Amino acid sequence: MAMPNIELTDDEKKTLTEVLESAVSDLGYEIADTDNFDYRAGLKARKEALSAILERLKSDPG
Repeated sequence: MAMPNIELTDDEKKTLTEVLESAVSDLGYEIADTDNFDYRAGLKARKEALSAILERLKSDPG
């Protein structure tokens, strides 16, 4: 499956990075406070997906 390319300005990239870092951090706290196994599994999957996007964004030299 081909991934779409999104052109971002430096300011947009910085803002998106900050938002993703905050979301990943918040999910860590929410996972720790969640007793429901299924809900926790969903949160972990979301955190992994956002972390992967964040890493790709940080490694993009553009």
